[in-house]
Amino acid sequence: MAPVDPKNGFCAATGVFHSLRPPLELPPLTKPHSVTSHIFSALSSNPPPPSKPAIINASKDNASISYGELFSFVGRLAGNLRSRLGLSKGDVAFILSPPSLDVPVLYLALLSIGVIVTPSNPASTPEEIARQFELVRPAIAFTTAEEARKLPRTAAYVLLGSTQFRSFLETSVGREPTSSDPEIYPSDTAASLFTSGTTGGVKAAVLSHLNFIAILASDNDGEVAPSHVSFFTVPIFHVFGLTMLLRVIAAGDTMVFLERLDFVSMLRAIEKHRVTGMPVSPPLIVAMLKSEVAERFDLSSLVKVGCGGAPLGKEVAERFAKRYPHVQIIQGYGLTESTGPAAATLGPEESLVYGSTGRLGFSLEARIVDPGSGQSLPPGQRGELWLRGPSIMSGYLGDGEATASTITSEGWLKTGDLCYFDENGFLFIVGRLKELIKYKAYQVPPAELERILLSHPQIADAAVIPYPDEEAGEIPMAYIVRKPSDNISAEEVMDFVAKKVSPYKKIRRVAFIKSIPKSAAGKILRRELIDLACSAPISKL
Repeated sequence: MAPVDPKNGFCAATGVFHSLRPPLELPPLTKPHSVTSHIFSALSSNPPPPSKPAIINASKDNASISYGELFSFVGRLAGNLRSRLGLSKGDVAFILSPPSLDVPVLYLALLSIGVIVTPSNPASTPEEIARQFELVRPAIAFTTAEEARKLPRTAAYVLLGSTQFRSFLETSVGREPTSSDPEIYPSDTAASLFTSGTTGGVKAAVLSHLNFIAILASDNDGEVAPSHVSFFTVPIFHVFGLTMLLRVIAAGDTMVFLERLDFVSMLRAIEKHRVTGMPVSPPLIVAMLKSEVAERFDLSSLVKVGCGGAPLGKEVAERFAKRYPHVQIIQGYGLTESTGPAAATLGPEESLVYGSTGRLGFSLEARIVDPGSGQSLPPGQRGELWLRGPSIMSGYLGDGEATASTITSEGWLKTGDLCYFDENGFLFIVGRLKELIKYKAYQVPPAELERILLSHPQIADAAVIPYPDEEAGEIPMAYIVRKPSDNISAEEVMDFVAKKVSPYKKIRRVAFIKSIPKSAAGKILRRELIDLACSAPISKL
């Protein structure tokens, strides 16, 4: 093997970056091993007390499911799904539901019998759901009375929380599942998760049991085990929330969620349940930093927050560390197509590398590819990030063209993200290739300007988009959410950024908005803002 630089994992001979983390121990592909059996095996080696809460609904009198109940419910539900609903390996189950105690149990039961988990955003419209049904062709849907009306008329479904579903959890029918019945192999499909992909338009990323097991196995190094009590700010129909759910359960820890997330209820739940960790987005970090309401709650139990969605600026991270010195920020990067985390900071020292999303994940390889020439680039140079490894999806369901344009014949996933690795192997995300603002002959990454804007004490949230300009082609335009009671002006916004960037990167138009439109995963919906941009008077410099 060609020599690999121990500082950054780069092999000059092949142009490949190798993970600096220990290699994963993964199950053989020839022996049955599902995600659920992997989780229950991990729990059996270090079993939590049967009375310990596994899942807590902080919205409904803190109703919960204990680990003793979780084991029983999953086994009974799996038996009933086969015996009473006739579900079998390879069938697709469509889940349309807000957060509830039933959904995690359902996920584990479905995975244990080889049924493909396909959750959808409850905010989806009937038209969007019809398209999703055409794509995945589910055998059954699990939903709520409120959401059922959105399903196609011909859809067969079971209502979560109904008498029927409760009987599935509480009544043993037919044979209980065993380790060999049915035989679910690591290469079998575990989930099809909806995503716009790297090329736009709804797609279903096909993720195997091995993909999820690789993510779970990355917790076995003793450093990155989930927190003892994790509060979920991310939806479990999304890859981030789903993988986090599986990791929390596999570790025997406790998951806390709200049916409807709001800032004050989140703070109240952290205090009441002594939450030790949670995922966050940069705007939530900013909110915790700037909010006077947060001072009214005891957040001393919090020791770690995992920040994803966009890089966190140095100034914001330093101010957060000063206000919450007991809380470590773990930054990370991932995609649906990589089954979630592909890079992360581990430990306090790595967390001090501000602006980075950490080092390459366990057993992963990466390339930084010049979009023009296709050549692999060394540390310090920007290009498209390509990834390869055991957590990378096999492709998009029923879409060979999109799969071929996203995954190479050698198994490299083209992420569409413009990135670079530094000399120490830390990954920096510059922006999306397709989102770069083309100002004259320059390329301006919106994410870089957003980090600067979020560092301003009077700005609660911000998004930057390209705005058409006859002379320049495109100019950077900012949508700003003011902090309550503050009245920062458009000129002040533009001046603030202008002092920190090269002239071609300056913000040249500003609009104020009540909230930034975002996806369920917290990603800015730039297309909505671009469509909005020409419909209102805007300040220009």
